Amino acid sequence: MFYGYKYNKVYKTSYQLLPVSNYDLGEGVTFKAGENQANGEISIKREGMAVVNYLLPLQLGHCSNESIICRDEVCYLRVGRTYTNPIISDKSVPDPSVIRANDGYFYLYATQTKTYWMPVYRSKDLVNWEYQGTAFNKATEPDLPGGGAFWAPEIRFLNGKYVLYYSWAKMNGADISYTAVAVGDTPMGPFLDSKELIGNKEFGSNCIDQFYYEEDGKKYMFFGSFKGIYVTELEDDGLTVKLGHDGKPTLKKQVCGDAFEGTNIYKKGKYYYLFASIGSCCNGVNASYQVVVGRSENLLGPYVDKDGKDMLKNNWELVLEGDGQKWIGPGHNSIIIQDDEGTDWMIYHSYLKKDGGVGGRLGMLDRVLWTDDGWPYIRNCIPSNSELIPVFYN
Repeated sequence: MFYGYKYNKVYKTSYQLLPVSNYDLGEGVTFKAGENQANGEISIKREGMAVVNYLLPLQLGHCSNESIICRDEVCYLRVGRTYTNPIISDKSVPDPSVIRANDGYFYLYATQTKTYWMPVYRSKDLVNWEYQGTAFNKATEPDLPGGGAFWAPEIRFLNGKYVLYYSWAKMNGADISYTAVAVGDTPMGPFLDSKELIGNKEFGSNCIDQFYYEEDGKKYMFFGSFKGIYVTELEDDGLTVKLGHDGKPTLKKQVCGDAFEGTNIYKKGKYYYLFASIGSCCNGVNASYQVVVGRSENLLGPYVDKDGKDMLKNNWELVLEGDGQKWIGPGHNSIIIQDDEGTDWMIYHSYLKKDGGVGGRLGMLDRVLWTDDGWPYIRNCIPSNSELIPVFYN
């Protein structure tokens, strides 16, 4: 116990000592004279471990050679139930959207790539994901104008149905890129009767990257990509825009400037936090994507930074960016998910730099931390390599 106390005092931590029942040193750890690395194997038993950081102090003893001088210093190992990023690496999963379905599983939907349609993954814990297939197939392919592709899905459970909002979009085709919607009985669909929801005629260009929010019985849709972020109101079915007697939308309001896309809103305490992505999303090692945030006491804004400067004028606070070494262009996060211990989690995508290049945009998970004055951030504002796992009791 003394060793743990001493470590915590020096490093200003609050780690617990790993119980004896949770580890086995096996035949021990050895090293050779003149070398600075030890060899051995330690078995860690996860059963009964809480999701906290533990310390395992080790001290060298029982020297087999009299010329080796044993010292009293203790080596500390930090142990915990952790995961490693990326959480999805077998396929590219840009712009992820996650829902916890009625069957108890989390489902993740992502943007279409050149090689496959909107992929769907399933998980019990936000960490271990299994590929399930695609949300659409040839039989359910939407008959929509514009020659688009499936971008930035957003999934919700409304009126007993799974409602899949998605951007029907075309690269460099802002004037024929809009939000569509389809409905299914299960998280895997089939998603039928696709139709245009938010189009260019009523709302201007680049009506994509939609985000659904419901409050006080009203359904809202936020949308937009580098042409301003807007909000409109939906009808009770969530499948059509609410129109006035003049046939025009009853609500069309700009809430952010033209620096942003990938809107996502999270209510915590008295504030609404509007997360968004800025920079270039898709050009590999040169991607400059970042996640930023502003907050408001009103869902419809104004959203401001720490100095009270409006996001309408492209002001923001940094949440997450790449480190320039390993993680490149992290962004476009899904809805913030709170685990059963009250910890907030963000799923997003990022390139992984390897051998001087990158592959696809991979699935990432990180704990959302909060400053004393109520601003969210990812630790060090860069993706983590490893973290303690989320806690879900069922």
